Amino acid sequence: MVLWDFSQGKGPRAKGEKCFLEPVTCDSSVSLAMVFCSLPSHLCFAVKAFPQDHKEKACMLTAFIGYKAGMTHIVRDVDKSGSIECPTSANRVAKLSELHKKETCEAVTVIEVPPMVVVGVVGYLETPRGLRSLRTVWAQHLSEDVKRRFYKNWCKSKKKAFTKYATKYETELGKGEILSQLEKMKKYCSVIRVIAHTQIRKMKGLKQKKAHMMEIQVNGGDVAQKVDYAYSLFEKQVPVDAVFQKDEMIDIIGVTKGKGYEGVVTRWGVTRLPRKTHRGLRKVACIGAWHPARVSYTVARAGQNGYHHRTETNKKIYKLGKAGNDSHLAMTDYDRTVKDITPMGGFPHYGVVKDDYVLIKGCCVGPKKRVVTLRQSLVKQTSRKAMEEIVIKHIDTSSKGGHGRFQTSEEKRSVYGSGVSAAC
Repeated sequence: MVLWDFSQGKGPRAKGEKCFLEPVTCDSSVSLAMVFCSLPSHLCFAVKAFPQDHKEKACMLTAFIGYKAGMTHIVRDVDKSGSIECPTSANRVAKLSELHKKETCEAVTVIEVPPMVVVGVVGYLETPRGLRSLRTVWAQHLSEDVKRRFYKNWCKSKKKAFTKYATKYETELGKGEILSQLEKMKKYCSVIRVIAHTQIRKMKGLKQKKAHMMEIQVNGGDVAQKVDYAYSLFEKQVPVDAVFQKDEMIDIIGVTKGKGYEGVVTRWGVTRLPRKTHRGLRKVACIGAWHPARVSYTVARAGQNGYHHRTETNKKIYKLGKAGNDSHLAMTDYDRTVKDITPMGGFPHYGVVKDDYVLIKGCCVGPKKRVVTLRQSLVKQTSRKAMEEIVIKHIDTSSKGGHGRFQTSEEKRSVYGSGVSAAC
C-alpha cells in the first residue's frame, strides 16, 4: 500500500519534486490485513509439541487422527462435589456449583476415529538447533492408501514407491541393515516417533482415497523400550482406546471453517459507521495519523477469514464407541432404547458413523468431514472439571436436518404408521 501526498492538494509527486509526505510501502508481514492470510498448505499438520515424557510409565502413543462427523446433545447429571480451596485467600473456600446433583443439557461433537496403522519409526537427536532425524525405518508392506500420499497424480504414476525398500526384508543382508538402524536409534536417539496413517477407505462418507499420515511420539520407558515398542506395532492396527480413555482431557488440532475474503466489521468486529456516511459504512473511519506515515499493524483491515490452523485445549472425552460393541450404541443406563449413535437420516453432509468414534464436549474446529488431530494434554489436569466423572443419561439421536421429534424409526412408525419413511 502506498500513501500519497495530499498536503498541497496534489496527487503523486512528479520526478525530482520534493514531497512533504514520502511514499511508504507498508510492511504486510505485521499488518492486521495480512495476519491471517497465510493459508495452511495441508489439513493434517505435524504436531509441534507432544506431552512431557515420563520414563517410569509404560510405552504408549500420544496422538490420533479422526474425522469430524457432526454434533448432537446429551443429558447428564452434574457431579461437582467437595470443596476446593480458593488460591486467592487461605480462609476462603470455593462454594459448590449451583448445578451440583442437577441435570444439564450439553452440546457434544462426534469424531469418527477408525484404527490407525503404524508403518514406520523415526529416531531424533537433540541438537543446539532442536531435534534432527537420525534414522527412519519403514515396514515391509504399505497399503495403496498410504502410497498415494507420495504421489501427486497416482493414476499417471508408475506406482513403484517402496518396491525396492520392501525387498530388504526378503534377504538376510537387508534384515541386518534394518536391525542395525534400530540399534543406532537405541544408542544415539532421545526421541522416538512412529509413522502412522489412517484407514480412509473405511470412511464411507469420504470420496478421498489418499490416507492421512503423521508422526506420533512414543512416551514412556527408555529409548530401547520405545524402539522395540514401535517396531512391534509395524503393520498393526492401533485403536483409539489404546491412546485415550474416557473422562480424559485432550487437545484438538485442525483447520477452521473457511469464510473467504471478509471486511473489517465481520473479521474484526469493529463498529459500523453512521447511516449517512459517504462511500460506505462497514469500514474503519481513520486508518491512522499523518505521522508516522504508515499504517500501523494494529489497524483492522479486510482480508482472509477462516481456514486457519488452530489448537483447542481441554476437550473432555464423554464417551468412546467401539465398532461391533454395545459401546457403539447410544444406549445408557437410564435410556435402554436400542439406537445407534448416528441420528435419524444420518449426520448432515456426512452420513453414517460405522467405525469407532469419540464423543467430546462442545464443538471443535472445522466443517463436517474435516480431518482433526487428537493429542494428549500437555499439562497435568487437576481442576474439578477435569476430574469429574461423566455419567450420560441420554444421547439425542433425532434428525439433525430439521425439527427432529423422534429418537428411532420405530418410535416414528408408532405415531405415523408403517407407511412413513424411516430415515426422516
